[in-house]
Amino acid sequence: MTADPATSAPDTSTPPAPVRREPPGGRGAWLAWGIGVTVYVLAVIHRTSLGVAGVDAAARFGINASALSTFSILQVLVYAGMQIPVGLLVDRHGPRRILSAGLVLLTAGQLGFALATSFTPALLARGVLGCGDAMTFVSVLRIGSRWFPIFRNPFIAQLTGLVGTVGNLVSTLVLSQVLHSAGWTATFGTTALLGFGVLALVVLVLRETPDSAPREPLLVRRSARVPDSPPPAPGFSLRDQIHASWREPGTRLGMWVHFTTAFPASSFLLLWGMPFLMSGQHLSRALSGALLSLVIVAGMGFAVLFGQLMSRRPGWRTPTVFAVVLTTGAAWAAVLTWPQAGHVPMWLLVVLAVVMGSNGPASLIGLDYARPVNPPERVGTASGIVNMGGFVAAVLALFLIGLVLDLNTPGGGTHYTANGFRAAFAMLYLPMALGILQILRLRKRALARERELIATAVPVARAAA
Repeated sequence: MTADPATSAPDTSTPPAPVRREPPGGRGAWLAWGIGVTVYVLAVIHRTSLGVAGVDAAARFGINASALSTFSILQVLVYAGMQIPVGLLVDRHGPRRILSAGLVLLTAGQLGFALATSFTPALLARGVLGCGDAMTFVSVLRIGSRWFPIFRNPFIAQLTGLVGTVGNLVSTLVLSQVLHSAGWTATFGTTALLGFGVLALVVLVLRETPDSAPREPLLVRRSARVPDSPPPAPGFSLRDQIHASWREPGTRLGMWVHFTTAFPASSFLLLWGMPFLMSGQHLSRALSGALLSLVIVAGMGFAVLFGQLMSRRPGWRTPTVFAVVLTTGAAWAAVLTWPQAGHVPMWLLVVLAVVMGSNGPASLIGLDYARPVNPPERVGTASGIVNMGGFVAAVLALFLIGLVLDLNTPGGGTHYTANGFRAAFAMLYLPMALGILQILRLRKRALARERELIATAVPVARAAA
């Protein structure tokens, strides 16, 4: 019997793409995530270091409130503008390369800020720092999605935010005191040098996926690696990637949730919290630092709470977001309408600090709207779009606060008044109102789309099993 050539000829067709397995979790996952989150902690230290040095920066560079705001505005603008490009880069080149590049930029920016003696070089240094900072959080989220099972992703995102707050604590508890004793250059220069040690950890130890080698060269050809997601389809473009992510109403809803919840605490911690407490409420540097630390510690508690809650009760996402926004608005209203503007009682400032602690963890709920409606190969891009929201709102808030402070400060100097801060922080309600309107507009469409995808995915999963 003659053999059929069609069956006897060797198979020269392209082998099928590897099946994407459920990530294993375990010790390797925690090690990879731990290295990534170490980079994020260092980025938060650099990002928030200006928050405890606002008064010192104004004196060092001889600038007013609007110019002082420009430092944080440029830093956050660069951060926000880089979120989508970083998401695309992470999806295409992997988090280890992007984290390494981010560390180089963070170190250069912080070192430049340490050595600057005039406004323009210092401003440029904050821009470079913002670019490096932008490369960290989305990369850590990508590591988490590659190493941990999908049902753990909401908890891992909240845990990343929680551990990142350690960087805030270092700024408020350590840098504020070191700056007072050691001086500007020594303080910022020392924090910059930490980047070299962390960079070595990323290059030598970090594994991007469970299948990758422990010390895979950073310049290895991508074709030699086993992908964890399907390769781009013919005709694929970066524009297609962004458009597909943005087209999902869950991505847009997540961005507006991040926009609405994150900015009150971020604008307070990034720049204006310490001047408000010291100049507006006449508190000591130590007591002001303690209140800033309370915001951060409260955020740790809310991160644990929200992480567990969102993993087990996804239906509580929207009620939780609205509860945080309305409570934050009410707390600020109580502070700003207190009869004696410069003598708000300590118990109310404590309440405000605790309430603002919920802002950061609530903003990460935005990722939980985007993640279920985007495939794995778009997670970085979608996360970048969501993460952009809160920082755009922070830019708006920082600009408005600085502008209104200048308008209400005699002579345009740095002798800010309690009534000036009252008018300035009232500007927080403008981005808050815009964000609430957008959430109300998008939430039904986004949740309907999510239910549709879940309903179609379940039969497919059962058929595959």
